[in-house]
Amino acid sequence: MIGGIGAIQFKTAVDGAESASPNLLQGGVGTQTSESIGSSFADVLSQAATKTVNTLQGAEQMSIQALKGDADTRQVVDAVLSAQQALQTTIAIRDKVVSAYLEISRMSI
Repeated sequence: MIGGIGAIQFKTAVDGAESASPNLLQGGVGTQTSESIGSSFADVLSQAATKTVNTLQGAEQMSIQALKGDADTRQVVDAVLSAQQALQTTIAIRDKVVSAYLEISRMSI
């Protein structure tokens, strides 16, 4: 199975960032609260990470089934392409979050 980055580790990292700067992840000053919006930024990121991990694990399971002869080639290709798209999306989100963090850290107070 795929180890490494899991939803729990991602949630732990987001919780750590949230405790360091609660206004940053909750909308900041003068914006709607997370209760009025419905879900916080941390919750959305956690759900996205969970879905990505599940997609990657599903593609891995489909590949294992193909090796056993239980899955069609088309199913494997679809699962792997879906996993690739999910991973690329996650990497793009990570890059944007890091870029935003660096931009905020360069701001003068």
